[in-house]
Parts: sequence; structure tokens; C-alpha cells
Amino acid sequence: MVNFCANDYLGLSMHPLLWERSQAYAQKYGAGSTASRLICGNFEFYEAVESRLAQLKQAEAALILNSGFQANISVIPALANRNSLILSDSLNHNSLIQGCRLARSKIIVYRHNDMQHLEQLLTENAGKGFTGIFIVTETVFSMDGDQADLDALVELSKKFSAFLIVDEAHATGVLGHSGMGLACGHDIDLVIGTFGKACGSFGAYMACSHQLREFMINCCAGLIYSTALPPSVIGAIAAALDLIPSMDAERVSLQENAAYLRRSLQEMGWETGPSSTQIVPIMIGEEAEALALAQWLAENQILAIAIRPPTVPEGASRIRLSLSALHRRSHIDRLIDVLRQWQNK
Repeated sequence: MVNFCANDYLGLSMHPLLWERSQAYAQKYGAGSTASRLICGNFEFYEAVESRLAQLKQAEAALILNSGFQANISVIPALANRNSLILSDSLNHNSLIQGCRLARSKIIVYRHNDMQHLEQLLTENAGKGFTGIFIVTETVFSMDGDQADLDALVELSKKFSAFLIVDEAHATGVLGHSGMGLACGHDIDLVIGTFGKACGSFGAYMACSHQLREFMINCCAGLIYSTALPPSVIGAIAAALDLIPSMDAERVSLQENAAYLRRSLQEMGWETGPSSTQIVPIMIGEEAEALALAQWLAENQILAIAIRPPTVPEGASRIRLSLSALHRRSHIDRLIDVLRQWQNK
């Protein structure tokens, strides 16, 4: 089957350098890290990779965490508390939503990418005595494939002295300077991302100031109480960080193919929403129809999963297509042909 639902945007999960570096780290350091990083799991290679990552992300410092979900549900509660206010984009990933809930803060959801609504909420709550105000968003939204307005978010966070948290899970490796995310070059308080998508491996990171890194080492439960990632995973991450800055040609091809797919789908009458990245949804609406289309695609050797409630709202079921640099134009044309056959049934 041709896979159109994985997040392996650069095809690095199958890259020989990641395999080789993963094996080399396992052979040198063992199969497991044996403890949390605060006990004895903090091998020297962790900080070497973090230093390289901070350089690439144009940040003072970086910290590796065990997974994207774990990062979001432990980093946000480490920062916010009962006396804080969190302003969260309405289409944020579930891990961000859960992280906000676990902080036990007051949460107000602002309309998706609506900067006027966000500014209104900031104005209304500016003098209400909150110990901190946090703005939480993704940079590339995982279900719609659209992008946040980072310039406006940074401006609003500065104007209202709010703490800006952005999740770069679907931008890391694919967009921005050297492919290291849309947040590069922006003055953002905390950037979170993953290594399990375009980086082809596993784990998560945060990019921030030195001071915030030290705070998280002492206050982030997900770091303190979790066994560190195994050496083999860090080896694969190190290899990915070596490769990604030089993969401009793959990034250009990826976005050209995404634009070609969006244009072709729209010409056929499919709605692709606000997508502007390698994530291209086919908006279906009814859950049953989305499931039936996913089954039809599978019968024609195309893997594209139906996304349905509660991941998306009722009536917003879809086929979420994720492109990879490994996709050839012939793969996309095959997908388009099978979708046309569905329309003509």
C-alpha cells in the first residue's frame, strides 16, 4: 500500500544514517538509559544533541523529553497554576488541551487563528490579577494543515506581557530556517516539538532560554520521573539533526507536491480547508462517509485513515492526507485517480 497518513514528512525513518547511528549508540551505550536523567540516565550525548538543537532552533538552550504528548502534559502544568490564565487556540492538539487542563488554570479558548478575538480576550483579562497569562498554539495545525500567524502572536504576547508557547510538531524539519520550524527567528518564550514526525525517530524537545531550561530540569514532572530515552533513539535524533539542514530540495519538492495535490482535489470538487502545508485534509463531513472512503482507498492499495470525532468536531470528519518527500508524483496521481473513481461510482 502507498502510505498517505504517516507523519514521516522527510522519509527519514527509513534513512540509512539514522539506522547506522542508532545501532552505533546502542552498541556503545547499551539498550537502555537505566534511569531518569536526574538519577544516572543523563549520558553526555544528551547534552551534545541539545546543544546542536538549540543552535538550529536559534534558541539559547534546548531540553529533550520523552514524547510530544508527555512534553505537553508536563511542561504546561510546570509553568501555569490555579492563578494563571491560559488562552488556547480552539484547534489545538489534544496533548495541549490536556496539558492546559492539568495546569488547573482558568482556560479560555479563542477562535482558531483569530487574532482579533485573542486580543479582545487579552484586553478583557489584563487587569484581573492573574499571576501569569499564557497563549498556547500550534504553528502547523495537525488536522487542517494551516499555519498560525506567529508575527501577530509575538506582537500580542509582548503587548500584554503574556507567555507564548508554540508547538512545532508538524513544522519541525519541514518549514522555517534550515527546516527547523516556523518559530526560528521569532522571539517566542517556549517552543515545543517532536522528533517522531519529520525527524523520523521518537521523542520531543523544548527550545527556550537557559533559565527556563534549568527551571524545567527541576520542576517538569515528565522529565524528573521518567526513565530517559534509550541511546539508540538519541543516536537517530542526532543523525536527523545532521541531515535536516541540507534537505532544502526535499522540502521544496514536498510543498510542491502538496500544492499539486490541493489544486487537483479542489478541481475535482473536494474541499481541502485552509491547508497550506504537507497536511492536506479532504473534508467529508459525515463519519460514515469518511469511513467508507477510507475503506475504498484501502481496497485500492492506498492507506489514508478517516479522522472522526472526538479528534475533530461532529460533522467535520475527513481523510487526512500527509505527504512525504518519498512520495513521487505518480503516487499522488494514483491517489487522485482512485478518488475520481469513488466520485464516479
